[in-house]
Amino acid sequence: MGLIQRLTWMGKMAGRNKRNRHSESTDERELSPAERYRAFKESRKRMQSVAARFADRMPFELDAFQQDANEALEAGSNVLVAAPTGAGKTVVADFAIYLAQQRNVKAFYTTPIKALSNQKYHDLVDMYGADKVGLLTGDTSINSEADIVVMTTEVLRNMLYEHSTTLNALGYVILDEVHYLADRFRGPIWEEVIIHLPQSVRIIGLSATVSNVEDFADWIESVRGDTKLVVSEHRPVPLDQYVLLQKDPRTEPELFDLYCRDDMGEQTVKMNARLMNRLDELDRMEARRARADTHGRSERRQDRGGKRKFVRKPERYQPRRWAVVDELNFLGMLPAIYFVFSRNGCDEAVEQCLNAGLRLTTDEEALHIRKIVDEMIEGQLTREDLKTLHFSQFRYALEEGFAAHHAGMIALFKQIVERLFEEGLIKCVFATETLALGINMPARSVVVEKLEKYNGTGIVPLTPGEYTQLTGRAGRRGIDTIGNAIVVDHRDFKPETAVALSSKRVYPLHSSFKATFNMAVNLLNSSDYETARDTLDHSFAQWEANESAWDLEARIDKLRKAIAGYEEAMGNDAGDMVELLRIRMKLSDLQKNERRRLKHEVFKSNEERSRAFRRLDAQIAQLKEQEANHPAKRSADFKTLMKWGHRWVRETKELERLEYRYESRTSSVARQFDRICHSLEVLGYLETADENGHIDYRLTEYGQLLRRLYTERDLVLAQAITHGIFDDLNAPELAAVMSSLLYEPRRGEGGEPRRYPGGPRGRVMQAANALRDMDGQIIALCEANGLENYLQPLDFGIVDLMYNWAYGDSLSEVLEHSDMTGGDFVRTAKRIADVLQQIAVAEPYLGEGGAELAALAHEAYERVNRGIVAYSGVD
Repeated sequence: MGLIQRLTWMGKMAGRNKRNRHSESTDERELSPAERYRAFKESRKRMQSVAARFADRMPFELDAFQQDANEALEAGSNVLVAAPTGAGKTVVADFAIYLAQQRNVKAFYTTPIKALSNQKYHDLVDMYGADKVGLLTGDTSINSEADIVVMTTEVLRNMLYEHSTTLNALGYVILDEVHYLADRFRGPIWEEVIIHLPQSVRIIGLSATVSNVEDFADWIESVRGDTKLVVSEHRPVPLDQYVLLQKDPRTEPELFDLYCRDDMGEQTVKMNARLMNRLDELDRMEARRARADTHGRSERRQDRGGKRKFVRKPERYQPRRWAVVDELNFLGMLPAIYFVFSRNGCDEAVEQCLNAGLRLTTDEEALHIRKIVDEMIEGQLTREDLKTLHFSQFRYALEEGFAAHHAGMIALFKQIVERLFEEGLIKCVFATETLALGINMPARSVVVEKLEKYNGTGIVPLTPGEYTQLTGRAGRRGIDTIGNAIVVDHRDFKPETAVALSSKRVYPLHSSFKATFNMAVNLLNSSDYETARDTLDHSFAQWEANESAWDLEARIDKLRKAIAGYEEAMGNDAGDMVELLRIRMKLSDLQKNERRRLKHEVFKSNEERSRAFRRLDAQIAQLKEQEANHPAKRSADFKTLMKWGHRWVRETKELERLEYRYESRTSSVARQFDRICHSLEVLGYLETADENGHIDYRLTEYGQLLRRLYTERDLVLAQAITHGIFDDLNAPELAAVMSSLLYEPRRGEGGEPRRYPGGPRGRVMQAANALRDMDGQIIALCEANGLENYLQPLDFGIVDLMYNWAYGDSLSEVLEHSDMTGGDFVRTAKRIADVLQQIAVAEPYLGEGGAELAALAHEAYERVNRGIVAYSGVD
């Protein structure tokens, strides 16, 4: 066959393949021979590429960053994808799962929260079928040995430490929202997973765009090997920024562009002068009203005559929430997510909209909503529970097109809101910032009520990263051509702040990694001490510390060269001079610093104090004698040498200071590990062992128990068990006391319960007091060993509620005289149930009486994990 005939045949084959794939009727004779040959080559390439076959399955054309990431993953690399919310990062995760299926290995999909896990589980079941997909979230276990398993990151961390057989044949792990490792409390889990996963497993990290993503990728590569970084700054749906203001309650709200628009109608980077002028005008109007009004909000001012009077502080009118929603509805900018940084604020906003007479749904939509809600509720809650949770008001608001979404709601109610919003039936959701964490609920518009929030300790401004996460929900891909981010005018609002937040699309990602007691014993269970230290040296926290130490290293090197130069200038007398200078430095340190330290040190007796000062005086006297009789002072050039010597001393002191700073940064995580190991050895969880002349640590029976307790107060819980604090309790009492280790009260809540079951001399109160003492001892030990304690004090605020629930009371009875929301109670109860289960399965390591305590813990688990608490949200 000649070249032309061969090319013609290849072109026919390429055309046939193309028609088979795309159902197109292209006449191959319209192609030139060269085009036909290229088409054939492309066809062959696509047939051989798993990434290409995956792309063909998709209902839309993949973006370049998605193709790059998929090809790198197929080539065997780890992949880190950093892209804005809504850009399509999950396509890469979906390909990883598809690739795992093609290669007959397992794929794990991890998320930071259970709601995300549940949502992704359902998505994958729709794709691959229920028999292929599993779910593990601590309180839910479905098909755990499936080829594809969705789980929270904590579950995977625990699997790694337990060497679970579920890890067999694992090929790919998707870490969704991997930037969550910056979270102060849960962030370290992501680093533990990345470090401990078998090297054969490929990691797919999905992250928001962060400014130091290259550093993060370099760290992953240092730990996991070849890693492909894929970054996309492109938003598939462009985002317009607005400010909404209102002159007063009698006027309509006004929506202003935050930025000027160009001739094409697109927003630029220049602030809108019309907005600035309007705000200035409103400020002048408000100032005139304030001078004329001596009532209302006021501040004390002094007039020229020295007398004090009250005048109202000028303050622009803040648009009411219902008025904002009404205006957005008029402008066709719904559906919207309205971020209010308060649970009560979210609930109040829904009520305000209803009281204002707003309705956003049609009769047909309202009937559809009622049908969906009733189907989801059926069989899940009792009539009494529904009444306690104000279900009728909740459903009525949904039918009108409104909903709240926050952590104070039970999971079932939140899932109802999410489903209705995804189906376009709810038009406005008032939510706290937790909704911004990955849940698939995009909207046409996002409203941000204020550019500040309460962070648990005080009011703080939003960061660019937080603002980006919130507004990233605006713009539904494939539905909207533009997304809208709207900031509502509020007290002390300045448009420059909104510009600063919206213009910074990225923010730095910093590690929150710290070694914990549980982590330490798990590391030492599977490796020796030096290997464990080396593992911690590979954390991202240590990577960042090392990066910051590079500048110190350069300065240290420069100082060493300068000192060497001074010693060279001293000539043959350098050795004697350096010795003399070090004696003087030591003498000065003892006379100033050591004497000051001893003055403030606490001694057991005056005699011990006197002995310490006598030893110091003897050292000083000895050094003074050495200094006075030193041969360097007899040199004929002593004065000249001392000119260089003064410089030598100055630079040497600076060198020692920098070397101390450098040493404190390098291996800082491993040194924290050393302190933890020392503390655990003191308490009997570790013992030292001599392995062929090499000192190592070995876990005791107590250490094996601690290894299986995954909670922030792991050591306090282990100590309580080993000291028998729980031994005399019954199941409801155990659940009640356990709540103090896990309950996280909101502002204004917590403290002491209304009553302690059994009264002030009952078993619960005795166990509570013993637990307080134990917690205090652990805190003191940590402080003595230089370990940071970032946990709040134990809180017994819901001891009575948890006792009543475990005793068998209904949810309505438990919460009847409490301000605690159903969602908060259920979430805390789930955590208590999880820890009780950990104790129950740790029977072999509970020591004497372990079988009784394990049985008691199991009974308490069954009593707590019932009804709405046992509800997982998974059908």
